[in-house]
Amino acid sequence: MSSEIKSQAAKAAAELIEAAGLKKGDIFVVGCSSSEVCGEKIGTLSNYEIGGEVFRGIYEVLLEKGIYLAAQCCEHLNRSVAIERECMEKYNLEEVCAVPMPKAGGSFAANAYRAFKDPVLVESIQAHAGIDIGGTLIGMHLRRVCVPVRLSVKKIGEAPIICAKTRPRLIGGERTVYNFVEDVVR
Repeated sequence: MSSEIKSQAAKAAAELIEAAGLKKGDIFVVGCSSSEVCGEKIGTLSNYEIGGEVFRGIYEVLLEKGIYLAAQCCEHLNRSVAIERECMEKYNLEEVCAVPMPKAGGSFAANAYRAFKDPVLVESIQAHAGIDIGGTLIGMHLRRVCVPVRLSVKKIGEAPIICAKTRPRLIGGERTVYNFVEDVVR
């Protein structure tokens, strides 16, 4: 089952990267309930091994593309986010003090924190896209405006997934041009 979970996670990440048009240096947030992946109620059966399989499936895809992973913690750490220090510095974020553990932060975030080269926790982030695995509510960590993305992967393990990409806000009115076209300027 664990290799299937890793494969589902990797496929979902790859599809979302493609659909969102992510590029090197972008941020990809993931909230993951290992309890839900195992078919249990969120917050009731944290499973470090399963969290690790989901993490490895997603992280390997992101590393290959040079995209930062932001691993959302559970509510015990106020949904803070584990990231690489390099990402924190690039996006001018502020570090907070805590270390995610399987039952206080979540198994996915605990795996991420231990695997990162130079891990830090930040209170919030504005990611370019993300996957919510099992109803973890990642919306607070996505840029405005969120756009739902439907993938061929509907679940990771037993957990339903909801994916989103973001786009810049559209401003203006009926005469607004949203993409630069040389002919329009003339």
